[in-house]
Amino acid sequence: MTWFGFVPLIVLIVIGECAGRQLHPLPSKAAGRHVKPLQSICPYNFAHRGSNGEFPEETVAAYKRAIEEGADFIETDILASKDGILICFHDVTLDNTTDVANHKQFANRKRSYEVQGINITGWFVVDFTLEELKLLRVKQRYGFRDQQYNGKFPLITFEEFISLALDAKRIVGIYPEIKNPVFINQHVKWSDGKKFEDKFVQTLKKYGYKGSYMSKEWLRQPVFIQSFAPTSLTYISNLTDLPKVLLIGDLTTRTEDTNQSFLEITSDSYFNFIKNYVVGIGPWKETIVPSINNYLSEATDLVARAHAHGLQVHPYTFRNENLFLHFNFSQDPYEEYHYWINKIKVDGLFTDFAGSLHNFQEWTSHQREGREGGASKLLHKIAKMISSYKANEKLH
Repeated sequence: MTWFGFVPLIVLIVIGECAGRQLHPLPSKAAGRHVKPLQSICPYNFAHRGSNGEFPEETVAAYKRAIEEGADFIETDILASKDGILICFHDVTLDNTTDVANHKQFANRKRSYEVQGINITGWFVVDFTLEELKLLRVKQRYGFRDQQYNGKFPLITFEEFISLALDAKRIVGIYPEIKNPVFINQHVKWSDGKKFEDKFVQTLKKYGYKGSYMSKEWLRQPVFIQSFAPTSLTYISNLTDLPKVLLIGDLTTRTEDTNQSFLEITSDSYFNFIKNYVVGIGPWKETIVPSINNYLSEATDLVARAHAHGLQVHPYTFRNENLFLHFNFSQDPYEEYHYWINKIKVDGLFTDFAGSLHNFQEWTSHQREGREGGASKLLHKIAKMISSYKANEKLH
């Protein structure tokens, strides 16, 4: 191999260490805001419902903690109250993550509704006004996580969530999900005739969110809009050019709006259609790498096919606890991050533990910088040798 052939090889080694999204230049500052810009070199760190491994999900505490821990984006689920206020909450019922059962004044609010073909009984978000929802307190979803913060934090609105991101000392993106849009549009009616998706986009516009992916406007206030409902994403494509992500569930289940199986939605023909409306997909991890008896099986070609269509891949959800870690990773969440970032080559990860993913990215970044420094010195030496060789050629 000639020296000239060796140089590109070194360059490829240097830039190939951080797999995933295409590399993008970082702005020196975000439109005059003297804050640290969004990183766009390594896969994004999406704080799933905030740092909900530490604090109850979708609370101010969980989101502030995620920002402190270095999340690139804070993720949330958007539903609507009876009086049409957009709130941050995951379930259509309040039963699992609030103290609603302790409020005697709401004992008669239990209802049964059909949600995505399933009959569910409980206290539904859509039967409570915002004022009533604010009386409730959130609790940790999982019993094996820290319970000391149960009952301390109220539900928050979409606008309060946005304010947390905009008030951060660095640029922090948001990643809201249009949650159960078919159900919400059935049970919540707005006086102006608008629907859930309209109100969702109106809120984003109110706070200055605009621009296509990686545009100057987007880099100033980054956002991804996500949904499991394809028609919601295609509908809002007429309202905003903000980047959208189609979520992918278990391949055997069906979408709430189009009644398509998610197996169909991961076909090349569907990718070819949806890429006109979205910048990426957000698959459940098992649709990318299935498992048997808690051991990983062979990875599917889902990521490769999505990338071939120009789509990013943001899988969910990464959790530190042994209950969620496959045996392949020896109870080490950092091994799992390494596998998904460097072998599967995803473009971002939804995690309940934003601090852990940030630490992994920082440590591997420092290791990479060390190698890049060495490679840079080697490239400098090579350049000097080439210059010397050319000078000698001229003399002879």
